Amino acid sequence: MTTYKNQLLPNEKVFRDPVHNYIHVQHQVILDLIDSKEFQRLRRIKQLGTSSFTFHGAEHSRFSHSLGVYEITRRICDLFQRNYSIDKIGLGGWDDQERLITLCAALLHDVGHGPYSHTFEHIFQTNHEALTVQIICSPNTEIYQILNKVAVGFPEKVASVIQKTYPNQQVIQMISSQIDADRMDYLLRDAYFTGTEYGTFDLTRILRVIRPYDGGIAFGMNGMHAVEDYIVGRYQMYMQVYFHPTSRGMEVILEHLLQRARECYQNNPEIFLRNSPLLVPFLEGNFTIDDYLRLDDGVLNTYFILWQDEADVLLNDLAYRFLNRKPLKSCRFEENNQTALLQHMQHLVETVGYNPNYYTAVHSSFDLPYDFYRPESNKHRTQIELQEKDGSLVELSKVSQLVKALAGEGQGDHRFYFPKEMVDLSLQDNYDLFGETYKHFASHIHNGALIN
Repeated sequence: MTTYKNQLLPNEKVFRDPVHNYIHVQHQVILDLIDSKEFQRLRRIKQLGTSSFTFHGAEHSRFSHSLGVYEITRRICDLFQRNYSIDKIGLGGWDDQERLITLCAALLHDVGHGPYSHTFEHIFQTNHEALTVQIICSPNTEIYQILNKVAVGFPEKVASVIQKTYPNQQVIQMISSQIDADRMDYLLRDAYFTGTEYGTFDLTRILRVIRPYDGGIAFGMNGMHAVEDYIVGRYQMYMQVYFHPTSRGMEVILEHLLQRARECYQNNPEIFLRNSPLLVPFLEGNFTIDDYLRLDDGVLNTYFILWQDEADVLLNDLAYRFLNRKPLKSCRFEENNQTALLQHMQHLVETVGYNPNYYTAVHSSFDLPYDFYRPESNKHRTQIELQEKDGSLVELSKVSQLVKALAGEGQGDHRFYFPKEMVDLSLQDNYDLFGETYKHFASHIHNGALIN
């Protein structure tokens, strides 16, 4: 078998990138992975899903994000080798023999994402991380065949980085931690393409102060403010972009559309065998990795266009609403004390002819901006460590009052989604038929029972 463990390209290849300027490819294996059919598929999957219905510029792909994560990781490897190699600092230094596995894992970390990633996962019970590992480790994929040329067992080693079981914590934390190449790229990239400033931070400064130690990765104490800026930027992106009510309203429509398709398949599979054949294995709950790799955003969108012509009223209406950006409207509510009111409002929606299972939803979105180690937590996060000049480590929230204020508590909201028509006074025909019901519903919105 021909191997190319350390084979460098005769001439460096570059990808022009709006965020990082140039993305530098120096290894043959990286170029071959980029050219693989499984990786090229990521060109056809949007990075931000339904967010493009709110921020029209957010049409960028998981392909470009994955290249960006690779590039940041490559820069970190260069910095570590130049300034913090084992030869220079001894124990806790960077071993550059880890470079290739780190770069491959960075490039491939999102290869298992499907169309409209998280919504699709919820409906069809897929898991993009598990599918990433399966794609890397399945002998029939081009990615496996490329990685296996590096060394026998190399695909499994790359997969172990994704699974966080690889023995070197420096490699894992470079790609998966509370401040990693993945998060740094998607914040900068998503901010750029949404046209916002929230997610911007000083990447150059963070790369200046990042350093390895024997337990993973730390940041110089003199870079604390750059790290703070990153934490706040991430918080703002979640609150202002990722959790935007309109994007979530479109996500609810998409979720209900796929849910209705699954229910329709149980009663009339011929519809989907005829016009949505690539989705059938998922509607049946019995798919292979090849089935999964045939799907992308364009495939689903094509099916949605066809579903607009189907006889099922719910299926064609939800498809119409999704394709033509007709999001559900929403109001915030307090989770603990408004259950009865929400049930009453769902009943009002049903009274005027909408199926509440498809035209209402309770949608909660929360994120933890930063977390420190908590032994009682079921899900531990790698806390951010700052390193003093003497080499001692201090957890970030111990020295940053700003981060301390954000640490340990989820931020976000609960929202109740409903048809916009319920509060649209311009729909006179509806009000002639259901005037009192509409007025009663709207009064809950406008008198502050729920927060618009």
